[in-house]
Amino acid sequence: MLKQLEELERRRAAARMGGGEKRIEAQHKKGRLTARERLDILLDPGSFEELDMYVEHNCTEFGMAEQKIPGDGVVTGSGTINGRLVYVFSQDFTVFGGSLSERHAQKICKIMDTAMKVGAPVIGLNDSGGARIQEGVASLGGYAEVFQRNVLASGVVPQISLIMGPCAGGAVYSPAMTDFIFMVKDSSYMFVTGPDVVKTVTNEVVTQEELGGAITHSTKSGVADLALEDDIDALLRTRMFFDFLPLNNREDAPFRPTSDDPLRIDHSLDTLIPASAAKPYDMHELIQKVADDGEFFELQPGHAGNILIGFARIEGHTVGIVANQPTVLAGCLDINASKKAGRFVRFCDAFNIPIVTFVDVPGFLPGVAQEYGGIIKHGAKLLFAYA
Repeated sequence: MLKQLEELERRRAAARMGGGEKRIEAQHKKGRLTARERLDILLDPGSFEELDMYVEHNCTEFGMAEQKIPGDGVVTGSGTINGRLVYVFSQDFTVFGGSLSERHAQKICKIMDTAMKVGAPVIGLNDSGGARIQEGVASLGGYAEVFQRNVLASGVVPQISLIMGPCAGGAVYSPAMTDFIFMVKDSSYMFVTGPDVVKTVTNEVVTQEELGGAITHSTKSGVADLALEDDIDALLRTRMFFDFLPLNNREDAPFRPTSDDPLRIDHSLDTLIPASAAKPYDMHELIQKVADDGEFFELQPGHAGNILIGFARIEGHTVGIVANQPTVLAGCLDINASKKAGRFVRFCDAFNIPIVTFVDVPGFLPGVAQEYGGIIKHGAKLLFAYA
């Protein structure tokens, strides 16, 4: 019995070490935490229950039979955030670059299936080089299974993706199908093909940061909802954000008591809107004065600034905020604003979150570029979401 316990402890230690001390040091030198360190910050202390700690890959080609590491590059399980249940997976870049193998995918699918059964959100900490090339089509099949879970879970349980390292190829499509994506500045990247392939195919010279960095995706493309300073900032903000969401589509978002009087009168709102329609004002001020304790968790603040979206609380209950922003393009609706707000409204609808809309809009933005870009079809997305 003692020998078995010693063997168990040895395996546990091997799983916790991931790719070994050298690779963990390399991860720290890049300013990134390891997969397990990230979970320690994200989840309540002592709440993490790990699943499939000793799973290893089943590949025998290309000398892989001699390279087996318990856990196979992803840490999966459940825990709590502020006492509420959540399922998590955290990819470990120190093990085969966090690449996805068949078994790696099975571990992720298992916790997603369980999350859907019990009705709890899924948070994925993505740090992956993409498909594990030694496994060929088996790895790609693993991606297909993960994508299927993303689709089945959509609108059933909230899904949040944190991009905490380089994610390329297939690794970007699973986060793209989740509800919210948070990225880390100067540390995380998302692109379908990297700068070298882009140079070969289109002859465009571009850096990783310009092509798919956190700033690019939170301002230009709108793929990411937030660009955060470092791993710790991203994980703590996710804890805060999680508090606004219900566990699933059959439950209400958590109630948080407030000291704000619901019948309070704020005389400054009488002078917020200028007498002249040609003068802009900042809609943030109105939202902060209406929300409990002035707290507004804004999403995509750097993209399509002519519309504001995010979560706040009114009388302790979560509400989704959609508001035109007169200081940007006079609050006009364009293609990007319609897509940004439409997606947010659909999320709130799926999870029974009431929407408060502050309207001050001259209409849709006119112009050749907008018409050619399909403003009619994209603008209709917002109308469809509300209807």
